[in-house]
Amino acid sequence: MVNASHEAMHRIFQECPSLFSGVSKVLGLPFVQPASVTVLPTDLTEIQPVERRVDTLLRFDGHEPMLLAVEAQSAKDSNKPASWAYYLSFLYTKYKIPPLLLVVCQDRATAEWATQPVAIGPRWWPVLTLRPVVAGPHNMPVITDPDEAGADLALAALSAITHAKHSDIGGILKALSTALRDVPEIVADPIVELTAQGLDSVRQAAQFWRNLVAVDLSFYKSSISEEIRDEGRAQGRAQGRAQGQAEAILLVLEQRGFDVPDEVRERVTDCDDRDLLRQWLSRAVTVASAEDVFTEPHGEA
Repeated sequence: MVNASHEAMHRIFQECPSLFSGVSKVLGLPFVQPASVTVLPTDLTEIQPVERRVDTLLRFDGHEPMLLAVEAQSAKDSNKPASWAYYLSFLYTKYKIPPLLLVVCQDRATAEWATQPVAIGPRWWPVLTLRPVVAGPHNMPVITDPDEAGADLALAALSAITHAKHSDIGGILKALSTALRDVPEIVADPIVELTAQGLDSVRQAAQFWRNLVAVDLSFYKSSISEEIRDEGRAQGRAQGRAQGQAEAILLVLEQRGFDVPDEVRERVTDCDDRDLLRQWLSRAVTVASAEDVFTEPHGEA
């Protein structure tokens, strides 16, 4: 299923086509600055009823015309290399322009998998070799300096998205929010929205970004900023209620004289499902041990 993080990892290239220039510098690619960039249709469907779509497709025109297909990849998928090879062959056939595949990943294992060349053809004579360019937490810069973030906002946003699980994601996002204070709202809006979408699958990072939008970028009054702030407030209230339920469960267990193990405490405090927490709280009153709070008694619906 396509999620918000997936969309943001490639859509940021549609919103900011010049981003590939920054990415190519980071990755050390001999990319020549184009005279112009065009966002092309992503539909690669043939006449036969087989629909194939690349995530984002850009055309760079200039001294060395080039097509850039951007794919967001969230996990290893053994079927993807064949699809990617098809995309590139189709694009070269249709446009007669050299295509390049950029795969954007949010975790290191997937990025390292995507980096591996795939030879297509007999072992003794591969007719094609698939060699994607990969951007992910293994090679994207960790940008924690607001000045550096301000120098290339799109690259800073992509850095935040690909490093969503980084230990210093707070510093990365703070640098980006600080840099956004000095830019017009029309420029900041797509960066604010795509960053929020890109962090959607990492709850802690997503909430931290919403908090920054609510505080650091509170002067922005666009519908996008207001929506993100409203989401942040709603999630904050829900998390606060869940935290209160978790504390009640632990208090009941402790008051009953149980020595609550760390793994039980961690599982309770990490849970944000209020219905499940309510069940655990009900069980905490009668269970024979702290661990039993997670076990459904016979006859419980």
